[in-house]
Amino acid sequence: QPEEAANGVSGTIITILYTFDVVLAIFCELLTSKQSKWSLMLYNIVELFEIVIMIILKARFASLAVSIFFWIPMHTIGFFHWGKHPDKQKEELTQVRSLKGWQSALLVLAGAIWTVGVGYLLSLIEVEGILSYSEVVQDVGGYLDACASAIGIANGVFILLRYREQWIAWYLVTAIEIVLNIMAGQWILLVLKVGYLTNTTYGYMKWTK
Repeated sequence: QPEEAANGVSGTIITILYTFDVVLAIFCELLTSKQSKWSLMLYNIVELFEIVIMIILKARFASLAVSIFFWIPMHTIGFFHWGKHPDKQKEELTQVRSLKGWQSALLVLAGAIWTVGVGYLLSLIEVEGILSYSEVVQDVGGYLDACASAIGIANGVFILLRYREQWIAWYLVTAIEIVLNIMAGQWILLVLKVGYLTNTTYGYMKWTK
């Protein structure tokens, strides 16, 4: 079932964009799980799809800004950084690292502050978008979007520095995305998110090993 039309763009086109976005992202996750640096350049194409979708739907402004000003530069820098740290057994792969306890605690605190601050600012913005059918839903969606963007920023650093905790971040972001999809009535995306969870589980197991 296609998405509903939004801001003059047909639901079929939006559904096609979403489908390409999620399927390509799943493939990128698979490449990342195999420690391939080429996944990072392919992720930039995913970000372009997501930027177009968020502009069409007039929603997820925090994630939109993070995609433009953080993810695309981070993926590009990460591509070259990964190439400088080949795996000891297979040079075409990259080495994997793990966070210390104090680093994890600091990131959780920073993420909480970001979520509250950015979420509050988003609650002040009034715009007709996919979540604007209810003031409560729009405000809650703003805080969830802020949280997703905070985890996304942390995840970008994890990917750049080759930390296995990126897979835990993927779990959290996917969970938030599922909630936002339900709030927006985007039921078709729930099926596609199964691919995310499957790849994330595989990636975490492989990077841990």
